[in-house]
Amino acid sequence: MSKILVIDDDEAIVELVKINLELMGHDVITAPDGIKGFALARQEVPDLIIIDVMMPEVDGYTVAQRIRQSSDISEVPILMLTALGMLQNKIQGFNSGVDDYLVKPFELDELKVRVKALLRRSFSTPESLKTPEIFTVGDFTLVPENLSVKLNGSDVKLTPIEFEIFNNLIQHHGQSVSSGNLLQEIWGYAKDDDVETIRVHIRHLRTKIEKASSGKQYIETIYGGGYKLIPEGITK
Repeated sequence: MSKILVIDDDEAIVELVKINLELMGHDVITAPDGIKGFALARQEVPDLIIIDVMMPEVDGYTVAQRIRQSSDISEVPILMLTALGMLQNKIQGFNSGVDDYLVKPFELDELKVRVKALLRRSFSTPESLKTPEIFTVGDFTLVPENLSVKLNGSDVKLTPIEFEIFNNLIQHHGQSVSSGNLLQEIWGYAKDDDVETIRVHIRHLRTKIEKASSGKQYIETIYGGGYKLIPEGITK
């Protein structure tokens, strides 16, 4: 049984989510605002956090950032559940550190799929960590145990999701990997309207790598096709 924390000030939504997740066999705890939610997250260390954006005291973006900055709960998966469905809202959510984003009103079946996918990632060992040996491809040396990449003598620390994306790309280096395939492999589902999920994480990954790249680019966008990793890099 998983412990799930729901942080939302909408009592009707909280009750709906709570009942349905409990029917799935989960233990659900709730908080009505960001301050209480963050405190409860640190106290209970849940397996998954579902969080709204527009709440009293502290908004969901800020709470997500605080969770990611807290070493004891920094790797707990976060699903943002909100009525804010514009592209810039989703980008802000992913930039705040959330793992997935679902817009209200939502279908309960889709909520259940997202929850199952995030919990599966939380409890299973990622493919990228099943073989913890250090290995080198092109300019990169991957260290799965530390979720890091060595490039030009620099250690580039990645988040678990960033490392899984990078590992997936490097396993298929020189080939195009679609956003749908990445969603399926890493999140456990593939939806055409969720390509922004991948796009934002790729942007963060590029930014970290390019800081240590000595003027090279390594991740190429294949328009209409996804992304391709070039281990030797391309000079800008």
